[in-house]
Amino acid sequence: MRGLLGLGLLLALPRAAGAAALEPRLSAVLEMQYAVGTRRGRGQKLEAVLEPRLELEAAPGWNLHALARLRADAYDRLEPGEPTPASVSKISRWWFAGRHMTYELRELTLQGRIGPAYLTLGKQQIVWGEADGLKVLDRVDPMDFREFILDDFEKSRIPLWAVNLEIPMGPAELQLLWQPDPSFDELPERDSVFAFSAPRLLPPRLPGHLPVLEKLRRPRRIGRDGSSGARLSAHLLGWDLSANYLYQYDGRPIFFAARGVSAQGPVVVYTPEYRRTHVVGGTASNSFGDFTLRTELLWQSARYLSTDDPGDTDLVVRTPELASVVGLDWFGIEDTLVSLQVFQSLLLHDRPELLRHQLETVLTLLAQHRMWNERLVLEAIWLHDPRQGDGLVLPKVSYELRDGLNAWFGFDVFYGSRKGLFGQFDGRDRFVVGMQWGF
Repeated sequence: MRGLLGLGLLLALPRAAGAAALEPRLSAVLEMQYAVGTRRGRGQKLEAVLEPRLELEAAPGWNLHALARLRADAYDRLEPGEPTPASVSKISRWWFAGRHMTYELRELTLQGRIGPAYLTLGKQQIVWGEADGLKVLDRVDPMDFREFILDDFEKSRIPLWAVNLEIPMGPAELQLLWQPDPSFDELPERDSVFAFSAPRLLPPRLPGHLPVLEKLRRPRRIGRDGSSGARLSAHLLGWDLSANYLYQYDGRPIFFAARGVSAQGPVVVYTPEYRRTHVVGGTASNSFGDFTLRTELLWQSARYLSTDDPGDTDLVVRTPELASVVGLDWFGIEDTLVSLQVFQSLLLHDRPELLRHQLETVLTLLAQHRMWNERLVLEAIWLHDPRQGDGLVLPKVSYELRDGLNAWFGFDVFYGSRKGLFGQFDGRDRFVVGMQWGF
């Protein structure tokens, strides 16, 4: 019902604007995609997405922005049935109209100045960090993993209701955030195409015990269970710098275990819950001739990770985490970009029974070349975990048919151990073709 009210508000805004004698600016993007598995030839999605957008001046110096999303998928294999996004609050989630269609109010913001400061109120995306492919600092908003990490961040990010205030401070700018909306990462359903199967992402199994999974316990208090943060950014001596702080719940559920006995024998009852954490980090980037250096660093006060140690009471270990990414972009050939990134995650408290390594590294390589006045783009992205030996390769060709109309095709290829973050989807390789029309 809240989703219908949001869409109704979006449709009613032009009338309100007309009553105030203000001209609205209406636009839309229609995107269609077809994805088919390369091994068995089974379709993964046949999808049409319509995103209508509205911009208008609500009052002198204040702008109103609204964006909705209607999505129809003929196959119903990415979100089988009509699953309720239980990790997302009712004021932010999407809604199903039958098995094959969802509708959602993606954004609704009021933007304007209060003295020298710039205020954005409403449902919005807030982006920190500039890493490609994976995330380090960009964790203000939760993610929808219905297609793992194959979708663009802008599309898979879950916008939340927030107060976003940006205050100029001489050569710097201070951003203050408050998200009263308690929402978290949405994980794939167990029978979906990209359901997680890597041991590190699932409740640990104990031999001889029957696993029982309880209902997700999500913090629900609007305001008290929300997030808050601050970001100070500046351009100094050629460097773009930022210092970030975020107080939030970790976006992934933690599977706390309790052992017992049932009529069927010993059982382990897993209760998925969330815990608070402090996130402190920063970014730095600079250009040196044909090269651009990008870095991000993050310290998280508490990560809760699963262990299969039978001697551990709740099968959960708490540890701080230090994560980073170093990226180097090269523009030495005209219309060409080559980008290398090194992601690392270090657990500051190590336990041999943890279901992940203390130090994890992922390397990414992006090669992109533009031709014919940038109408034709050839690119390939490679993500590789050298310790686990698994990865993901994403070649893509896109062409601008005319202004506002683009078409593309590509492949999503997974490889490696089934226990790895990428290798768990070995066998889900697919061919993708699509088009996007803005009008």
